[in-house]
Amino acid sequence: MSPRENSLPRFSGRAEVISLGLRQNLAQFLLLVAINALVGGTLGQERTVLPLLADEVFHLDLYTSALTYILAFGLAKAGMNYFAGTLSDRYGRKPVLVAGWIIALPVPLLLIFGPSWGWIVGANVILGMSQGLTWSTTVMMKMDLVGPSRRGLAMGLNEAAGYLGVAATALATGYIASTYGLRPGPFLLGAAFIAVGLGLSVLAVKETKGHAVAEAANHVSVHAGTHGALGSREVFILTSFRDKSLSSVSQAGMVNNLNDGLAWGLFPVLFAQAGVGIEGIAILAALYPAVWGAGQLVTGGLSDRMGRKPLIVGGMMVQALGLLMVANGSAFGTWVAAMVLLGLGTAMVYPTLLAAIGDVAHPSWRARSVGVYRLWRDGGFAVGALLSGVLADAYGVPLAVVAVAVLTAVSGLVVAVRMRGRDHQPAAL
Repeated sequence: MSPRENSLPRFSGRAEVISLGLRQNLAQFLLLVAINALVGGTLGQERTVLPLLADEVFHLDLYTSALTYILAFGLAKAGMNYFAGTLSDRYGRKPVLVAGWIIALPVPLLLIFGPSWGWIVGANVILGMSQGLTWSTTVMMKMDLVGPSRRGLAMGLNEAAGYLGVAATALATGYIASTYGLRPGPFLLGAAFIAVGLGLSVLAVKETKGHAVAEAANHVSVHAGTHGALGSREVFILTSFRDKSLSSVSQAGMVNNLNDGLAWGLFPVLFAQAGVGIEGIAILAALYPAVWGAGQLVTGGLSDRMGRKPLIVGGMMVQALGLLMVANGSAFGTWVAAMVLLGLGTAMVYPTLLAAIGDVAHPSWRARSVGVYRLWRDGGFAVGALLSGVLADAYGVPLAVVAVAVLTAVSGLVVAVRMRGRDHQPAAL
């Protein structure tokens, strides 16, 4: 029997051959790619419009107050990421994915009709919960389907779809807002994405937990003593602190989303203060996730061949350079170049971090380890919103951006010193 196949009892009581691999599960894999593009689009409805809504409609004077929606989103998503892994191990992946879409249903209505900023913050709590379940589950399901040899490529395709969805929607909502106003038009697009995503998840997605069980039967752990079943507390400690690779990845993920939270909340305001119109802000807001998304089509598979660590360290340094260009720039062309660098650096890092978690974590507790990593990673949104808001209020937006750039570079150095070089299995030729 091939190491990629196992005959396992299924819930129907009959034996069924489960094959691991991208080619063997291409139809379901591509469906999940499309669904994650919709997940990203649901988030992208806010990227251009909400910072302008805070300023022009609700007249929030302090950056810290304006960024409360990112703080709320980050905390909700981080917490739900953790529970997504535990729930997926207990109940299966598909029910968690469907639940995430159901939770998202009221978000566009709250964004459209919310009479005060508190309603917008509440919508982002709900959106964060939904994103934690839907995005985490699509990650886990793709890891389940492809097995170890193409994990970097799978994560690259997953994250590319999600962030290209963010970029396309950020651009589209910017143009809708410039033509029809900040509300309700941009958020009607998000409502359509939620409806389609829920329908596809209910009617077309198949459960993939059996694929993880099949992989576990042939898995050889890279760490002695970690191949058996672990409790959730043990998985949390191992992923967060004890394992050098897992903990390095967790802190890098947190800092990566810290600077993304800064970009989401403050860049549109910075550009608007410099005289850039809504259409120009939409281009800049979309360019960063567009390069990020498209770049992952290359970087995910590249990490399967050259290793995870060089891309993570290099990507954090490229992000830091892009942030410094934003802080010191004053012209549209400079900011275009900065957004390209920031997107490129994030593309080097984002799928590689997820693949690195999958490399080290045993299939029997991998979903929970991914959940812990994503808890730390998306907690970066909350830390970024709080840190950048306080610094921007006290010292101005450019200095806040410089501080985050320095922190990003330091995070890359931590990975360089602490992470093991090559835990993953080489890709099959």
